[in-house]
Amino acid sequence: PQEVFPLDLYLCNDCGFVQVGCVVDPEYIYGDYIYVTTSSSGLNAHFEDYARDSVKMLQLEPESLVVDIGSNDGTLLRYFKEYGCQVLGVEPATQIAHAATLVGIQTYASYFNDMLVKRILEDRGSADVITINNTFANVDRLDIFTDSMIDLLSPEGVIIIESSYLGDMVSNMVFDFIYHEHYSYLSILPLEKFFAVRNMKLIGLKHTASKGGSMRYYFARVSSRRPIGAEVANWIERENKSGFNRLNTYRQFEEQINGIKNELIDELRIHNDATIVGYGASATSTTLIYHFGLQDYLNFLVDDNPAKIGTFSPGLHLPVKSRSALYDESVDIVLILAWRYAQQIISSHPEYKGRFIVPLPEVEIT
Repeated sequence: PQEVFPLDLYLCNDCGFVQVGCVVDPEYIYGDYIYVTTSSSGLNAHFEDYARDSVKMLQLEPESLVVDIGSNDGTLLRYFKEYGCQVLGVEPATQIAHAATLVGIQTYASYFNDMLVKRILEDRGSADVITINNTFANVDRLDIFTDSMIDLLSPEGVIIIESSYLGDMVSNMVFDFIYHEHYSYLSILPLEKFFAVRNMKLIGLKHTASKGGSMRYYFARVSSRRPIGAEVANWIERENKSGFNRLNTYRQFEEQINGIKNELIDELRIHNDATIVGYGASATSTTLIYHFGLQDYLNFLVDDNPAKIGTFSPGLHLPVKSRSALYDESVDIVLILAWRYAQQIISSHPEYKGRFIVPLPEVEIT
């Protein structure tokens, strides 16, 4: 038996900040964490571009200290290191942190907090760049956490946050990114206000396709000599017109989601006697399965990550098998839960004779 937690999204009427209402103990989530950056398709190339763009934009000198919070297997830091930067990772998943250190990316197996900041300042000095990628949204007490980041930052240092962008989540139907690891759903205006209170200014923005649409935010001290890029004003104007701070935007989003759910369930009911499997065994898959009520239609899941084979989905305990099960068990229909990679998945199975269903951003049957 596993505990089930409520998953509801809330909007702050004051500042437009969007967050889940239920905070799950991090030890429950990360105690036996197996996700590594290299298991996500395309992230290697993405982080290579990320490091190159940041070194160029910030004009980083060799030996600049880059600290990555939630550094996972050290993929991003490896690219910064290639530019001559000193690098340091912070990763609470102990096994992953040790593995990164063994391949040359020094990584503290720890949560990021004020005690660790003191240790880093003593051991390595202040950071010229602090990166936090797809992790800032996973922090509960953002006030305490951010103050600690600023304490670690050098006078001309920059904090770089990359996270799924709320605007893309809505416009690209990426609602399956709503799950308990992600407390916050970030957009520009609430984040700019949050940092301004801490005497930090937003100096740059970069929109990327990662994770279904992400935004990279560059923050420096108000006292810093670093200029504010022209794109900041353009994005702020665009977001002011977006309606992300209005409840009706999310009511319409919910209606769209439920429309797709009904269409998908109607299609699956037609094939009720078929062997149907879900392709993709990730946290996003769990959100999709629960919210769409897919557990009554799926026989099992398949995944390309060897570490997931032989495991079971959270709560519903659907078995996870290797991709060979598509052929060994005469699967009739593959429902691609990892729908952002649908074309890659379909093209990697040219010999499969059954049908593929892609649930989002709209139901598609091949």
